[in-house]
Amino acid sequence: METQNQNPGEEKKKKFARFGIATKGVVYVLTGGLTAWAAFGSGGKTTGSDGALKFLVAQPFGQVMLWLVVFGLAGYVFWRMYQTFNDPDDEGSDSKGIARRIGFFSSGIFYLFIIYTAVQVLIGSGSDSGGKQSMIQKLLDQEYGRWLLAAVALVFFGKAVYQIFNAYSGKFKEEVEQAGMDQKAQQLMIYSGHVGYTSRGLVAGLIAYLTVRAAVTFDASKAGGTKDAFQFIQNEFGTLVMGIIALGLLGFGVFMIIKASERKMNF
Repeated sequence: METQNQNPGEEKKKKFARFGIATKGVVYVLTGGLTAWAAFGSGGKTTGSDGALKFLVAQPFGQVMLWLVVFGLAGYVFWRMYQTFNDPDDEGSDSKGIARRIGFFSSGIFYLFIIYTAVQVLIGSGSDSGGKQSMIQKLLDQEYGRWLLAAVALVFFGKAVYQIFNAYSGKFKEEVEQAGMDQKAQQLMIYSGHVGYTSRGLVAGLIAYLTVRAAVTFDASKAGGTKDAFQFIQNEFGTLVMGIIALGLLGFGVFMIIKASERKMNF
C-alpha cells in the first residue's frame, strides 16, 4: 500500500480513480455473471455491457446504483486520460510508450461510450443492437467505410493479443507481488488475472473477427460486441465453453476490484 503523504487534492484524485477501476470490475462481474448464469443455471442471459446496465437498473434501487456506475466509470475515464497525457507511470515517449498511451486513450473513449449508454438507460431510451447495426451499415455504405471498419477490427485484434500477452507474460504477476498483499489475496488476484485476461483476449479476438466479417461482406448484421461474441462461441463451441469464458470475465471483474485498492498510483 502507498504512504499517505499526498495532499488532499491528490488523495481525492486517487479515490476517484480507484472507484473507477472498481466500477469497471463490477461491469465485468455483471457481464460475465449473467452469461455464466445463462449457461449453467436457469436464469440470466447472454449479454454485454449494455445488458449488464439494463439488468442493474431493473433491480431495487437500480437507478441509484446505475448513477453510481456512471460516476465510477467517469473516474475510470479520468484515470485513463491522466495516464495518457500526464504519464504518471513513466511510460515514456518512445514507440512503445506512445503505443501504451494510445491504448489508455482508446480505453477511456470506449468507457465514455459506456457512460453514454448508461445515461440512455437511465432516461429510458436504452440502446439497441438495431441502432448500432444501422450506424455500421451507414459506415459500410461510404467509400472508405469498410477500411475504417477493418481498422476498428485491427484495434480489437491488437487488444486481444495484448490481453493474452498480459495473461502469460508474468508482468501483471510481478505487479501483484510488489503490491504488498497477503499471500491469499495475491493468489486470488493472480488466478483471477490469468483467467480474466485470457477470456478478455478471446472475446476481443472474436469481436475483431466479427468486425472483419462485416467489412468483407458489407453486412452490418455480421458485426457484434461482447454479447454477439458469446453467442458465436455458444453456436460454434457449445454452451459449456461459453460459460467457462463468461466465468473468466467474471474473474477479471474480481481482479479489477481487488486491483482498485492495491494499485500504486502516482499523481
